[in-house]
Amino acid sequence: MKRNILITGGAGNIGGSLARCLVENKQDNIVVVDNFITGSRNKLPNENRNNFQFFEADANSMQEMKDIFSEIKFDVVFHYAALVGVERTINNPLLVLEDIEGIKNILKLSVKNGVKRFFFSSSSEVYGEPVELPQHESRTPLNAKLPYAIVKNVCESYCKSYKQVHGLDYTIMRFFNTYGPLQSQDFVISKFINQAINHEDITINGDGSQTRTFLYVDDNVNFITKLLNTDGCLNDTVNIGSSEQITILELANLIIDITGSKSKITYQPALTEGDMTRRQPDISKMKKVYSRELISLEEGIKKYLSTI
Repeated sequence: MKRNILITGGAGNIGGSLARCLVENKQDNIVVVDNFITGSRNKLPNENRNNFQFFEADANSMQEMKDIFSEIKFDVVFHYAALVGVERTINNPLLVLEDIEGIKNILKLSVKNGVKRFFFSSSSEVYGEPVELPQHESRTPLNAKLPYAIVKNVCESYCKSYKQVHGLDYTIMRFFNTYGPLQSQDFVISKFINQAINHEDITINGDGSQTRTFLYVDDNVNFITKLLNTDGCLNDTVNIGSSEQITILELANLIIDITGSKSKITYQPALTEGDMTRRQPDISKMKKVYSRELISLEEGIKKYLSTI
């Protein structure tokens, strides 16, 4: 049976990658909404496809979204629309807070129009500075204080409340550093790669000892596609990422080695907010659904480079 699937924020890195994957199934009709504040048109699927539609609209605008929901009866909603990027969100806290109205609008419209399942893109940022590693969905306190993380936490609560009150099934996805060819240049791997291939200095905030984990976008999308087509993580929260930690300094050196770059590493003052010392997800829940071996960081960087 043909499904109508909405992706808000579908002109971004993860949303665009998901849309490009889902349109390959001709049994589904994929609809993307984006206002291009952080997304771009070149991340969308080919608009000549019969099973793809795009609306340039603000996902936080009730009227604009109401018009779209009136035109199309959606079965599934992926709500990815959000202001993203550490520095961007710190510099624009009021814009970040508007995303609360956005999810309220989309949830109301979803219930009113009979949506069967709601996927919400949350973030590892909700954990704040880790009090334990790895960070588990139910055991780790959500102690972040930045507006972006607080908004994601509030939005998670809205998803759970709409299930309790209206019966709307949901899945909350906490993303940990998903990278790939569609990623904007202000994120760490895309920034380092761009600097390396141009033999420019690779700039690190702080001393580079902070650790992160990185997931190649293909694993992210393949896992979410599996959730879409099963009851995996239904009415639950799931970390989506890799468990393999690497320091930012090690990452810079790895990219220099892989690219054969002549870049040198330089250091800038540490960010005053938002740059956590460590992040590492507990992915045991993810691996119960997605048993295949994850793409290694080195392989993922090479796949990224092959698209440039």
